[in-house]
Amino acid sequence: MKFEYILLYVSDLNKTASFYEKLGFEIVKKTDNSVVAKLGDFELRCYDQSKVFFKQDVDRFKGAGVFIYISVDDVDKKHSELINKGLQPSGEPKDFEWGNREFAIKNPDGYKIIFYKKLS
Repeated sequence: MKFEYILLYVSDLNKTASFYEKLGFEIVKKTDNSVVAKLGDFELRCYDQSKVFFKQDVDRFKGAGVFIYISVDDVDKKHSELINKGLQPSGEPKDFEWGNREFAIKNPDGYKIIFYKKLS
C-alpha cells in the first residue's frame, strides 16, 4: 500500500495555485481542470469543482473535519512569512496540550492547513 495524494475540489484554480505557492508548494502541473501542488513528497491535486461528475458530494460541508498538517522548523517565523505574503492565518501561533505549537490557515475554499512543530 502507498499513499499517493489528497484530492481537493476547488472553485477557482488560479486562486488555489497562488495560495499554495505562497505557502511554499511547487505547482508541478496546471491545466484548465486541475492544479497539482507538491511539498516534498506530499502532493495535493486540486480539481475544478464545476467539472466533476458527482456534484452532490462536492459542495456539502467542504473542508469540514479535514486538517492538513505541515511540519515546520519555526512556527512563528512561518506565521510571519505568510502574513508578509498577504495571507490571513486564522490566529496567532499557540501551544496546545497535545504537544504542538501550531496555527491554522484556510485555503480559498475553506480547507484548513495547520503549520506545526512538536514541543520538546
